[in-house]
Amino acid sequence: MGPRTSIARAAGGLTSWGLRRVLHRSASQLPGRVALALDPRITAELAGKLREGSIVVCGTNGKTTTTNVLANSLEAAGKTVLCNRAGANMAAGIAAAMLPGSGADWAVMEADELSTIHVLPALRPRYLILLNLFRDQLDRAGEIEHVQDTIVEALAASPETCLVACGDDPLSMGVAVRAAEAGTRVLSFGIDEDLRLPADRVPEARFCQVCGAELDYAYRQYAQLGAFSCPNGDFSRPVLDWRATGVRVGRDGVSFDVGGAGIDAPQRLSAGFGGAYMVYNLLAAFVGAHLAGVGAASFQRALDGYSPENGRLQHFRVGGREVVLNLAKNPTGFNQNISLMEADERPKAAFFVINDDYNDGKDISWIWDVDFERLAADRGLTIVAGGHRANDVQVRLKYAGITSDIASSVGEALGRLGSVDSSRPLYVLTNYSALWPAKAELERMGERL
Repeated sequence: MGPRTSIARAAGGLTSWGLRRVLHRSASQLPGRVALALDPRITAELAGKLREGSIVVCGTNGKTTTTNVLANSLEAAGKTVLCNRAGANMAAGIAAAMLPGSGADWAVMEADELSTIHVLPALRPRYLILLNLFRDQLDRAGEIEHVQDTIVEALAASPETCLVACGDDPLSMGVAVRAAEAGTRVLSFGIDEDLRLPADRVPEARFCQVCGAELDYAYRQYAQLGAFSCPNGDFSRPVLDWRATGVRVGRDGVSFDVGGAGIDAPQRLSAGFGGAYMVYNLLAAFVGAHLAGVGAASFQRALDGYSPENGRLQHFRVGGREVVLNLAKNPTGFNQNISLMEADERPKAAFFVINDDYNDGKDISWIWDVDFERLAADRGLTIVAGGHRANDVQVRLKYAGITSDIASSVGEALGRLGSVDSSRPLYVLTNYSALWPAKAELERMGERL
């Protein structure tokens, strides 16, 4: 390690210490910015000190949970791991996560899709896990084609990286086909049975990634994920390298069998959280762990000890009422949260909070692609809208046949419920900038479950 890298690492470490110990603030990004300003190659320098290598997780939805479960499973197997657990997934956040020590066994890093062009050439990871691709933050990220182009270019700049992609997602497989043509090794995972879920009203991708013809589906799990094929025969779901079967999804969590490359007999996995989308996340995390040499027992042990953090599917109790907090930042994510609500057979209430800060995206027209109409039939459901764009949410709900009130905070939303049966849970669904304030408010008012 040269003097420039040593100075950058020391400066980043000092910044981290000051933020955490003196100012009591998050040190997930600024230390990385300081270190990169002093040595733009610090991530690459520190990556070279890893004993076994790195794994990068990217995709529109599910990155944080998948990354943390994967990191925990490596630790359960006795490995030392560097990880950006708080979800700071751009170049500065990843550099900050690399600072605490050189000589760890693994780095497991979540990466924003557009940041892969900076992250992959620096980390040179052994594996890039691509979970899914959906429209998200269009005013920042642009259309899906731009995101796909960026990931393909990033893989070309890290030729030793193996792409592990969701074989059920045509958009992820569009990246895989192009990357494979350029020489990237590609592996795939997916759910190998029909879960018989209600189809989303507005699927994200309907057309072949090669010829543009409308895709056929033997079955669809959610959004565009499923058993797809082009009628012209030039693009289809691959033969999966790893498969989830025997899937069970309920309010108490998920379970499924995993079979595939290097697995002698199907392994049953279970977790006490999540919905159908979580099966994909946990399958991806298992595949990453398996490729890193972690056995199924260690992975299940990590799942047993895992508690969702960072506002993702966190449960609280406030004044005797259960409150479920989760991120919902695009149509597909929101629709999967609606599916979770529908799986909960109890009478319930919901607080939908939509902001339009920079990290959310100013364009919130995506709320018109959310299947709020699925909730209109639930006459026992009370809905409150919040956030900077509460009125827009209220109008969207009105067109779905749903009457809603407005609240400025979780506490006010709870107040709107008044004397409604306290056994009725409240689902708080927010986009990015509203998530941390909601989490902090719930931590002040109640207790974690």
